Amino acid sequence: MNTAVRLIDDLNVMVAGQGGDGSLTLATLVADLFGRRGFHLYQARNVASRIKGGHAAAYLRASIVERSCLGDQFDLLVCFDREAIEEGGPHLANDGVVVFDASEEPLPSGVVPEGVTVLEIPFGRMSVRDLRRDLYKNSLAFGVVGRLLGIPDEELETALRRSLARLAGSLIEANVLALHRGLEFADGLGLRAGETPWKLDTGTPGDRVLISGNEAAAFGFLVAGGRFFAGYPITPASEILEWLARRLPEFGGIAMQAEDELAAVNLALGAAMSGTRAMTATSGPGVALMQEGISHAGSAEIPVVVIDCQRSGPSTGMPTKPEQGDIGMLVGGSTGDFPRIVLGPGDPADAFELTARAANLAEQLQGPVYVVLDQVVSQNSATVDRFDLAAVEIDRGKLLTDLSGLEEYRRYLVTDDGISPWAVPGTSGGQNLVTGNERDEWGRVSASPANRKRMVDKRARKLETLRSHLPAGRAWGNSTATVGMLGFGMQTGVMREATDRLSAMGMVVKGFQVRTLWPVPEETFAFVQSCERVYVVEHNAGGQYRHVLAGSGVPPHRLQSILRYDGIPFRPAELVEEVLERERNLR
Repeated sequence: MNTAVRLIDDLNVMVAGQGGDGSLTLATLVADLFGRRGFHLYQARNVASRIKGGHAAAYLRASIVERSCLGDQFDLLVCFDREAIEEGGPHLANDGVVVFDASEEPLPSGVVPEGVTVLEIPFGRMSVRDLRRDLYKNSLAFGVVGRLLGIPDEELETALRRSLARLAGSLIEANVLALHRGLEFADGLGLRAGETPWKLDTGTPGDRVLISGNEAAAFGFLVAGGRFFAGYPITPASEILEWLARRLPEFGGIAMQAEDELAAVNLALGAAMSGTRAMTATSGPGVALMQEGISHAGSAEIPVVVIDCQRSGPSTGMPTKPEQGDIGMLVGGSTGDFPRIVLGPGDPADAFELTARAANLAEQLQGPVYVVLDQVVSQNSATVDRFDLAAVEIDRGKLLTDLSGLEEYRRYLVTDDGISPWAVPGTSGGQNLVTGNERDEWGRVSASPANRKRMVDKRARKLETLRSHLPAGRAWGNSTATVGMLGFGMQTGVMREATDRLSAMGMVVKGFQVRTLWPVPEETFAFVQSCERVYVVEHNAGGQYRHVLAGSGVPPHRLQSILRYDGIPFRPAELVEEVLERERNLR
C-alpha cells in the first residue's frame, strides 16, 4: 500500500453486496467509531424494492464539519460482490481504497480508476472455513476496515460488542472471533497497528444524536402533544408508524395501522374532532387516496397533520428512490378551494421542528397541514444537536374549553381573521354539526349563493392571518449576489455545499432553503427579486415548484429549473457543474 499517511477529515464510504451480507451493519459500526470521535455523520442507503434479497448499499459520510449530503466520490469502497464494485467503482476517488470479497472471483478489470489501492480478501470463504457460517464476513471486514482507519483493536471490539449486545452470547463471541481473524489478515497485508496509511483527524465532540427524518418527525409530533396516529405501511413512510407505535402508548396515545390510506386519514379526522392532536403519514400514492378526506378537513375545518414522504412516481414508480413530484398535488389537490399549509424540512433537525410546528398550525388553521419530506430526508440519517424539548411550545389556536360566557356558540362563526372559535363535540353549551356540504355559521347545510361566498372567503382569510406564524426559510452566501439557488428538502445540504464551492471559485452566489412551500412567503419573493436569475433545484421532471412560484406572482423570467428525476440525488460537484454550464451559456 501507499506508505504516505493521509489525514482523514472528510471520508465517504460505500459498503455494498446482496441483502443479508451485512452491508448496513458494517456501515453502522464504522459510523459509530467516527461519531465517538466527534465527526459529523450522514448516512444513506440504497435497497431494492423487494421483501428480501437484492442489491443493498450503505453510504456514510463522516466529516469534521457538518454536511447534509454525500460527497462527490468514495474514499473507501467495501464490496461483497461483483455488482457492488461495478456500481461503486466508477465513483472512487483516485487515491481511494477498495476492499473486495474475492471469494467467488478476483476483482474485475477496468472498473476502478488508476491509482486506487485494492485489497482482495476472501471474506466469504474465510468465514465459512473458520466460523462455519457466511454471515460473519461483515465482522471480518470490520477488522480490516478498522485497521485501515488506524482504530485500536480494543476499541473495535468494544464497538462490535456494543452493536451486538442484544444477541445471544455465543453469537457475540463468534463475531468477535471473526473480527480478530480480520485483524490478523490485515497484519498480513501490512496494515499492522500504528503503520496504517490513514490517520483520523480530531473532530469536535458534542451532544449529538444520529437520527433519520422520519424518526425526528415522529418525535416532533409526540413532543408537541400529538396523541393519535393512523397510517398504512408504505415506503418510505413506514418508520413513522413503527416509531410512534412503540412510543405513543407510553404517553397515553394511540398509534394504529389502518386497513388502507382512506381509513387512516378518516381515523385521524375523527380523533381530531375529539380535540386530540392527530396525524397520518404516507407517500404519494397514499396522498392521492387521501384527497377526499383532506378536502373534508379543509371544508369542515378539522385540524390534521399529513406527512408525505415523497418517492419516485407516478403510481408505484420506484418506491425506494427519491423524488419531489407531489408538490402540485399538495398545493393544488382538492375538490374545490380550501386553505392548506405545506412545510418542507431539509434535514432531521428541521423534521423535528417543523412537524412540531405543524401540530400547532393545524389547530390554528383548523385545517390540513402537510409536512413534505422525500425519501432522502425521510430515511437518511444525520447527527444533529440533541433536541431542546423545553423549547417546543403548544398553541391550540382558538380552541374553547368553556362556553358558559357565550350568548350563543356558532361553530363556523364568520370572523375578520377567518378563524372561528371552536369547541370539541360534547362541550357543555355547544353544538357541532359536521358535514362535507357547505354550511352556515351554525353548521346547517346551506346552498345559498351569498352564504357560499361568505364561507369560501372566510376560510381563505385564514392563510393571510397565519402568514406571520409560518416557518422562515434560511439564506446563505453573499447577500449582494445576483445569482441564487433555491430549493427545499433533499436539495438543502447539496445546495449549501455547492454555493460554498462556487464562492471559492470566485462566483458571487447565494442560496435559499424554502421551509414554507405554501403559501409562498414574502421572504421567498424577496429572495427571487434580489437576483437576476435563480436556479430552482428540484427532483421532478416538470419543475413543479418553479410553477408554484410563478403561479404565485414570482417573476417567471428570473427562474431557471435545474431538474433531476432518475432516482439519484445530486452530488455537490454535479450541481456546481450544472450552474457553471448555465452561466457559461449566458455569456
